[in-house]
Amino acid sequence: MTFTTKSLLPWLVLLLPLTSAGVITLFTRRRQNISALISVAAVLGSFTFSCVIFGKNDISAAEFSWIDIHGVFTVPLAFVLDDLSKLMLLVVSGVGSLIHIYSLGYMRDDKGKSRYFAALSLFMFAMLGIVLANNFVMMFIFWELVGFTSYVLIGHWFERDAAADAAKKAFLTTRIGDFGFMIGILMVWMATGSVVFDDIVAHLSKITSNPGYLTIVAILIFCGAVGKSAQFPLHVWLPDAMEGPTPVSALIHAATMVAAGVYLLVRVAFLIQASQTALLVIAWIGTITALLGALMATQQSDIKRILAYSTISQLGYMVMAVGLASNEAAMFHLFTHAFFKALLFLAAGSVIVTLHHEQDIWKMGGLAKKLRITFATFAVGALALVGCPPFSGFFSKDAILALAYERNMSIFVIGLTTAFLTAFYISRAVMVAFLGKPRTDAARAGKESPLVMIIPLLILALFALIAGLESVAQHFLVVPHEKESVFTVPALALVALILGVGIATWLYRNRERDPLHLDLVRRRFYIDEFYEWLIGATQEFLARIAAFFDRWIIDAGAVRGTSGGIFGLGAFLRLFQVGNLQAYAFLFGLGIVALIYFTIFR
Repeated sequence: MTFTTKSLLPWLVLLLPLTSAGVITLFTRRRQNISALISVAAVLGSFTFSCVIFGKNDISAAEFSWIDIHGVFTVPLAFVLDDLSKLMLLVVSGVGSLIHIYSLGYMRDDKGKSRYFAALSLFMFAMLGIVLANNFVMMFIFWELVGFTSYVLIGHWFERDAAADAAKKAFLTTRIGDFGFMIGILMVWMATGSVVFDDIVAHLSKITSNPGYLTIVAILIFCGAVGKSAQFPLHVWLPDAMEGPTPVSALIHAATMVAAGVYLLVRVAFLIQASQTALLVIAWIGTITALLGALMATQQSDIKRILAYSTISQLGYMVMAVGLASNEAAMFHLFTHAFFKALLFLAAGSVIVTLHHEQDIWKMGGLAKKLRITFATFAVGALALVGCPPFSGFFSKDAILALAYERNMSIFVIGLTTAFLTAFYISRAVMVAFLGKPRTDAARAGKESPLVMIIPLLILALFALIAGLESVAQHFLVVPHEKESVFTVPALALVALILGVGIATWLYRNRERDPLHLDLVRRRFYIDEFYEWLIGATQEFLARIAAFFDRWIIDAGAVRGTSGGIFGLGAFLRLFQVGNLQAYAFLFGLGIVALIYFTIFR
């Protein structure tokens, strides 16, 4: 194939972060600041080339043949460059660039800075690979690499038991969903003979002709999204993943990794939307997740965990939109959410650094006067999150609520309740952390973060404000609303917003401790405890049986018994090896007597 500058651009977008990870690991690991600059330069290069690709319609990537087993199983190394992938390239590389820059300040004194930036670059490579892949095999490989790199980043401070446990929990929990995803891919290949998306679309009738098979395939592929996008019941890993550095939380758990599941569902919409049963399952899983995440956020004291449960809830909205058969509404909210949730996490990181890594909101207070820019940007993110006009979340969240209003009233009611809870818990966080009086000496002595951390906050705040405007979001085709919902849904959403903010202000203004003690919600509905019991009753029980069999049947019986018997026989025979000539003569004579006896009498 003839290579041109245009055909190489997508490859440069993908390979620059990989090159950065390799160079840092092999050559500059001991030179912390150089490693950081290499990583930042690589992601800025990817973002620059992504902007070029986004602005042009005539770019096609160079393709290679990777696997070809006699035409039975063919996997190319090729990219898909449509409007969906171009948009995701901008989101991933753009938000990723800002978080890399922010990390220069946040991680400036960290002893493992080179390792951190190498893992960050490798994560960017994996995430960009998911976006660009034009077939299931490539996507699955990058999908697993995202899981591995998130494990490394979450466990960056591995010397802390909580961080190491959180990394393992994230890795193992997402593997459950990935196993279903893998089976779904195999079933698609069995039915169509291909793993390339365009080829599958061409032979889609081979799957749709069997509705039961189609539904199973769609739900199995959805399992991958349930794991990566932290949907119920596999949502439990995301809050614990907050043990990683705050920029990791912003990158992996707000803008990219968790969004991969939603991107997957939109990418394979040709399969998902062919099954009404699968759509219904997906819509209700998203709805339940949105409500549960919002409820659990209302009783958290850790500022990052509040945002983590908020992420779970907002991802539920996106999955809800996919289940309601609107890829446009789902991607619109993914787009706006990437900016305002990354902003909230980074602003929270600014607070945490100022308070010497204190994350309990009840040990904060009065920070609005000390950290004016951080407070202002956090407030912008909060307004976008609750859907206050004219901030971006107002347009994207209302698009999903309007969709539910028109297609499923039960889901709409739950979605509106979730909107009320969203306004409540984020207003609670603002009231307790930023307003009122300082509760600790660290809060009284707080000062603004360095400029390298403030600039990304200001840029993200700008996009959190304007990302929902029509001129910015012109590439989205939000579902058209009927005349009634054009006025009804925004009005009800604003009522929910006002009630949530008002009740939170009334309950938490100038409070020294939480007046609400909802143990069921605070303990996260005991879902984690249920998993611990389930693992103990199944995996641990089987492990004990296996250990007993290994120790007492195989080890003590077969292995030790055999070796012990041979050792005993050797010890017995050793009794006859005394080294005395008279004893040997006696034994020889005794043997002759025994031989004569058996010859004559037997």
